[in-house]
Amino acid sequence: MKDPREARRSRVVVGDGWDLLTRIEGPRDLDRLSPEQLDQLAAEIRSFLVDAVSKTGGHLGPNLGVVELTIALHRVFDSPRDKVLWDTGHQSYVHKLLTGRQDFSRLKMKGGLSGYPARAESDHDCIENSHASTVLGWADGLAKANEVLRKDDHVVAVIGDGALTGGMAWEALNNIAAAKDRPLVIVVNDNERSYAPTIGGLANHLATLRTTDGYERFLARGKDILGRTPVVGKPLYETLHGAKKGLKDFIAPQGMFEDLGLKYVGPIDGHDIEALESALARAKRFGGPVIVHCLTEKGRGYQPALQDEADRFHAVGKIHPDTGLPIASSGLDWTSVFGEEMVKLGAEREDIVAITAAMLQPVGLDRFAKAYPDRVYDVGIAEQHGAVSAAGLATGGVHPVFAVYATFLNRAFDQVLMDVALHNCGVTFVLDRAGITGTDGASHNGMWDMSILQVVPGLRIAAPRDADQVRAQLREAVAVDDAPTVVRFSKGAVGPSVKAVGRVGGMDVLRRPDADRPDVLLVSVGALAPMCLEIADLLDAQGISTTVVDPRWVKPVDEALPPLAERHRVVVTVEDNSRVGGVGSAVAQALRDAGVDMPLRDFGIPPRFLDHASRKEVMAEIGLTAPDIARQVTGLVAKLDGGSARAADPEVEPVRD
Repeated sequence: MKDPREARRSRVVVGDGWDLLTRIEGPRDLDRLSPEQLDQLAAEIRSFLVDAVSKTGGHLGPNLGVVELTIALHRVFDSPRDKVLWDTGHQSYVHKLLTGRQDFSRLKMKGGLSGYPARAESDHDCIENSHASTVLGWADGLAKANEVLRKDDHVVAVIGDGALTGGMAWEALNNIAAAKDRPLVIVVNDNERSYAPTIGGLANHLATLRTTDGYERFLARGKDILGRTPVVGKPLYETLHGAKKGLKDFIAPQGMFEDLGLKYVGPIDGHDIEALESALARAKRFGGPVIVHCLTEKGRGYQPALQDEADRFHAVGKIHPDTGLPIASSGLDWTSVFGEEMVKLGAEREDIVAITAAMLQPVGLDRFAKAYPDRVYDVGIAEQHGAVSAAGLATGGVHPVFAVYATFLNRAFDQVLMDVALHNCGVTFVLDRAGITGTDGASHNGMWDMSILQVVPGLRIAAPRDADQVRAQLREAVAVDDAPTVVRFSKGAVGPSVKAVGRVGGMDVLRRPDADRPDVLLVSVGALAPMCLEIADLLDAQGISTTVVDPRWVKPVDEALPPLAERHRVVVTVEDNSRVGGVGSAVAQALRDAGVDMPLRDFGIPPRFLDHASRKEVMAEIGLTAPDIARQVTGLVAKLDGGSARAADPEVEPVRD
């Protein structure tokens, strides 16, 4: 169990502007505050969030929207005895503040607070949930465990309206509704947005609920009037109450939830603490599954966020707190390069369409959507559906480009395998934030895609090393119409172009040593090309000659690689992906299949979940740096018998402009 004293030790000394906030060391400290003080606390929390997050970056808009809701939750429920679960977890900053974690000075940095719930930080964090639409499954399991163990703890799941577009949420609701007397409170945080405005049929349904007076108020008014009517008043009211299902559908069509067997409470003003507490207390007493529908405003209280129609400051870097403007520009980034090239491809080919899973702007498709609004599809937080829909689009005669974070494609593996690949569909998956992303923590590192996708027959994977290669390889990918293709790239700024000095098969030669018989064949994957060239320089200083090649397409392994490897003493692979089943493993298998028996050393990400820190810090921690790799390769070469004869280098074709 986490020592609560540790949370107190992590508290930051703040100024006079946050007097009430500094007195909150745990949720029960909220109990003694008056309604006026609770309103003051909410204002202080918003001020604190803007001040703190502007210095570090983080999820600002979502947290500004759940201040009153979080206060009410912690006043009504007794965390950590009662389990308060957050989906997707990026709106848990207020929860952290109210549970004794007020040092935000290193938010998302090494040694600081995580940007999501983290069990290592506090007993108040039950799950570390930062992939959307899963919290209802967690809640269902926890409620069932309480039932088996005869515990009277409460389980509360807070889920955004955007996350309800995910199929897993509805699978869980189907199970939750099956037990009419199993207590579980579902709080729908309805701000009409996930990143951008929420889309789809569910969004339309919730919009109807937002704009219609609830039947409970109608019924209460009727009861008051009829209760004063002699003789016939009570029977009329009971008749009216018995017809409530029809009235609900007419006055406030929340029947979708109640048809599932879920009690519905709302809509509730998500910024009215008194109303929230009343609704949550009723839900707590009910004794079965209840949905409490809360209307909140993303970015509330911070004008720059409210004026940002794109995503209401969903996630920001370091900004000026008064204006909301970025402190500094990081230059051209991988996502923008992809987005610009997609617009050009769209102009050249009318059959190219785009798919996003509720992340139009984060994955760079906003420009394409503006240019070709009828050729972009936002499927909501539903990667599985997106992949199958892409297969249908391809079968129908167009070429879909499904842009998604690398970590989120994990969720659609079966669909990539059985729907896209099995049917030889020409679908291009563009994986943003591939490799180590760092500050968002374990769940957001895109470190599994090249391992998972290795087993998919016919699928091809491109790993561009720079902006020029993103453009070129995207074009190569969409030219394939009989198999799935993948283009994966990193997060953040793109480095300088890395020019090739030659070509072997389909591989770019980035460095060709003067030695007739080089010692090391260094296989560089994707954005790690500059680091691999640095490794070669360090090896050269030790008298170890090195050829550096970029395969460009890492799956399948280029047929020219085994004969090229045979003309070196050792093969080294360097990738920004898990070492287990990654490119290094594929190269080793290709060498074995070709009968090439030689030492191979693969460098990549170890098979463990990585704590949040900067990309540079994470790479240093796992030894994925030029000095670390050069040191180990030097040791490996020193052990080799240098007297064996080696064949001459294969002919290297010059690069043509």
